[in-house]
Amino acid sequence: MSYSWEKPVIIFYKERIKDPETKALAVVKARKLTVTKTEEKENKFTGTIKDFFPIMGDIDYVTSKEGKNDNYVLCWFEDKEEDFTKFWRQLTSATFPNGISFTTDKRGKRTYNTECKAKHAKLE
Repeated sequence: MSYSWEKPVIIFYKERIKDPETKALAVVKARKLTVTKTEEKENKFTGTIKDFFPIMGDIDYVTSKEGKNDNYVLCWFEDKEEDFTKFWRQLTSATFPNGISFTTDKRGKRTYNTECKAKHAKLE
């Protein structure tokens, strides 16, 4: 089963089970987010984030030496429900095995793309 969102704003948190992060690592705006449920035992979800750029925070941490070994929580809103408490969507224990790639335009603006794997998700 596959899910897709157009133009989501995605919030990246470092995953900390015992002492959860309350400050976002980064907030990005993406052209498209797609999440697919897989049959893998360890990572039950795969995702792609296409053509995104940071609105705030440090997205480059994810590709750093320390960041590659970290797990993340990715959160976004889907405003199809009337009840605001049902808007929240998330991937937990997310990793970026191939890192995050980017292209730079003539003005120096970076546009990023990545694929991720996650152990858990709240998609509905």
